[in-house]
Amino acid sequence: MSFLNAQWKNLALINYEIDAQILEKYLPAGTELDIWNGRCYVSLVGFLFKETKVLGIKIPFHVDFEEVNLRFYVKRFENGEWKRGVVFIKEIVPKKAITFIANSLYNEHYETLKMRHKITENENTKTFNYQWKIDGKWNTIKLETKKEFKEIEIDSEAGFITEHYFGYTKYDEKTTFEYEVKHPRWQQLEVSNYMLKVDFLRNYGDDFAVLQNAKPVSVLLAKGSKIKVENKKTLRHEYQP
Repeated sequence: MSFLNAQWKNLALINYEIDAQILEKYLPAGTELDIWNGRCYVSLVGFLFKETKVLGIKIPFHVDFEEVNLRFYVKRFENGEWKRGVVFIKEIVPKKAITFIANSLYNEHYETLKMRHKITENENTKTFNYQWKIDGKWNTIKLETKKEFKEIEIDSEAGFITEHYFGYTKYDEKTTFEYEVKHPRWQQLEVSNYMLKVDFLRNYGDDFAVLQNAKPVSVLLAKGSKIKVENKKTLRHEYQP
């Protein structure tokens, strides 16, 4: 049985280029940074969890909720091929039980904050708004898109950002948790405008304050799909300083 079944819907992905050296200390053992066209990416992602089940069970009041995360991209070589995955700097949700389960069982970096979202639609556009409150102030991700879904092209930047099917967590210098995330290829909506109001220093610490005044390389809105998160595997490596 999968650890988690859900739908991920309306993923707003704000993608930045970042100095690879900043991410080195966050790298789980056995992985290396996944670079695309010479660029090292970090993404701020807001989306909706829907129809969430943990070990096949819907937890009351924890079925539908928002998440915002900051992540970067890695790869791991195994059995003659590369596995491509993500590492989370922090994941924000409005549900304490989700935070407890993810941090306890997967050693992730969840935080519980007040959150809200709003999706509006008119004749020509859709608007997706994700917000979370920290230190009494609302942080905001807001995207305006066209209404027609398009395929995400293979080997495109959008394909690179969305086609990572493993999660990796650094437990210690020798130990890494790996879990598979299963979902089909996604479609996207063309983003025509966006607005960000995010305190990167307060949310993510000194290492990511550099993003405060950085311009995103790209902004995407992925439709999402049903997903499955499989149970974690523990990987151990000899530490090489």
